[in-house]
Amino acid sequence: MACVSGMSDPLVDRTRRVYDQLAAVYPLSTALFHSRAHRCALEISGLRDGMRVLEVATGSGEMFRRLARANRSGFTLGVDFAPKMAARTQRAVRRQTANCSAHCQAVDARQMPFRSETFDAVFCCYLFELLPDQDIPVALGEFRRILRQDGRLTLVLISRSVRIFNAVYGLLGKLAPAFWGHQVEQAFPDLIEAANFRFLHRRIVHQNFYPSLVLVAQKLPEIVPRFL
Repeated sequence: MACVSGMSDPLVDRTRRVYDQLAAVYPLSTALFHSRAHRCALEISGLRDGMRVLEVATGSGEMFRRLARANRSGFTLGVDFAPKMAARTQRAVRRQTANCSAHCQAVDARQMPFRSETFDAVFCCYLFELLPDQDIPVALGEFRRILRQDGRLTLVLISRSVRIFNAVYGLLGKLAPAFWGHQVEQAFPDLIEAANFRFLHRRIVHQNFYPSLVLVAQKLPEIVPRFL
């Protein structure tokens, strides 16, 4: 994540450096563990061709290329916190998705340089596990701000549905927190509702022992207090 002035965090900075270093090999992880969840997310998201779509945390770009192909007559923008990841995704989308209006760049998810209510749909896969707990509501607030009224937010998180996986992942997270992060699924129902979204869909997807949770939520109108 290309940290904005005043929002630098040691863990986030380390994570950005780690993922920049792994940019060339990270697509293997996506192919082995994430691609099935990406496909499910696209299927249940409600995306329609012609939308303005943002993917936050493009990673290897596998999901971003799916979005660009499904939204050929719209505009698809991708952002990632690792500049080398974003650059590789941009090159790949140019090669593999001709005649699509798609672009990828390095941006901090906690403070995005987009006008309010710019996008019809926002997608975000496996980002929140890498953020400090205090930054998760900040990023969700940004997602809400840039979504248009009734816009949809599609998230993919690491699921806690497999007990043995949870134990292994917890150990890996302690050994290399900048790469593995920490599981956050249990907190998300309350976090999503606190950000004034309504849940539409919830699916659990397994791929090679790796469990993912796919969530789709809709932005609700602002609650305006009434004074009698």
